[in-house]
Amino acid sequence: MNELETVMRVLPQAIRNALSQGVKEAGALNEIRLRTGMPIYLKYKAKEYMLATNGLTDQTGVSKLVFTEGMMKETVEYISNYSLYALEEEVGHGFITVLGGHRAGLCGRTVIADGRVKTIRNISSINLRVAHEVFGCAAKVSPYLFSKESFVNTLIVSPPGAGKTTLLRDTVRLLSEKGYTVGVSDERSEIAAMYQGIIQNKLGTRVDVLDGCPKNLGIEMLIRSMAPDVIAVDEIGTREDVRSLKLAAVSGCKVIATAHGTGLEDVKRNTALAELIEQGYFKRVVCLALKPSPGSIEGIYGDK
Repeated sequence: MNELETVMRVLPQAIRNALSQGVKEAGALNEIRLRTGMPIYLKYKAKEYMLATNGLTDQTGVSKLVFTEGMMKETVEYISNYSLYALEEEVGHGFITVLGGHRAGLCGRTVIADGRVKTIRNISSINLRVAHEVFGCAAKVSPYLFSKESFVNTLIVSPPGAGKTTLLRDTVRLLSEKGYTVGVSDERSEIAAMYQGIIQNKLGTRVDVLDGCPKNLGIEMLIRSMAPDVIAVDEIGTREDVRSLKLAAVSGCKVIATAHGTGLEDVKRNTALAELIEQGYFKRVVCLALKPSPGSIEGIYGDK
């Protein structure tokens, strides 16, 4: 099954029909935005389209599909496997991971308990982010991530949508193939895309995943229980993250992590991360650019 086929499993038939006519390259579909009573928007080939009855359109005056209340009810049933209540904790984090590793972000009426979001009722919007794996994308940077044949602590920096999680995922796979045991603290289910206990993305055979766990707690649990050679974590930035990363250092674990930013200077403006940079914790910093294309390498910093 390709990405489009697994996405279609959670969509009403009318949307499936239109997608099959308009989307010819499954790997170029990035997200589908579904809002009750509104047109359906897609990001396809780095451009926004609306879904028409016979395919895609970026024109006004064309007959567009409207996402109805009935479609919303049907989609929620599909993405929750007809048991939204059973996924209450996951919904409370604002998303559900579905078969294939795709993530359905949710908006609606929140239910608050003990100061946190317990769940979301009356779902009004779904952002279906299509999971993609780009095998081999780490090959271009991997020669810089080792010193005397040993992996060194690495930070991947990029703006949203520039491919930092994709590069992180492929680097985890590469490390696994090289014989490293990798522990993944996957708070938002984006690295491994765990679905009912099964890793959906191809990370390799030496990878252990803590899914849905806060990053800092996941790092500490992996150190204590799984004895990883390398810990992988997405989107660090808090003091708690920094404390846990320092614990990894004194425990003998290497780290590969990502952070938001348009470059090294952006990272240094985050006081927590600046501390790690200034203390030389990360031996390599890989900066990605959104243009000319997602995943373009802007620079690699660190001692060689």
